[in-house]
Amino acid sequence: MAGSLNNGGRGGGKYRPMSEINVTPFVDVMLVLLIVFMVTAPLLNVGVDVDLPQSKAKPLAEERQPLTVTISAEGKLFLEEQEITRGVLVERLRAVADINQDTRIFVRGDKAIDYGTVMEVMGTINAAGYNRVALVTEPIKRLKGQ
Repeated sequence: MAGSLNNGGRGGGKYRPMSEINVTPFVDVMLVLLIVFMVTAPLLNVGVDVDLPQSKAKPLAEERQPLTVTISAEGKLFLEEQEITRGVLVERLRAVADINQDTRIFVRGDKAIDYGTVMEVMGTINAAGYNRVALVTEPIKRLKGQ
């Protein structure tokens, strides 16, 4: 990193600090991190595409990752990203509830689904032992100038 302090060497006995920094390893690491984040960022969203209703409610601060139950516009039911039936939903939720009864469940219902269907799914979730159930909405998009 620094020049030699040896007086008998070829440098004429002068101390010469290295004045150049090799940034190539730094750039290599940054490019690898960029690629990793570009690949993983799209995977962080739940994979079932639904048209959520809009609301003025503020987002909940959650320290643990909640489970997500989604109801599509066609009425299909998904636990996380896997399509399931209501009977299987109860079995899977009970298996997870035995491990952690305080897990929060987010219900994402397409706005084309009727209120009764959403309430039936929430009742099923409650029957499985979960009491921390929340509905997911999309924030209202404000127009410029409002």
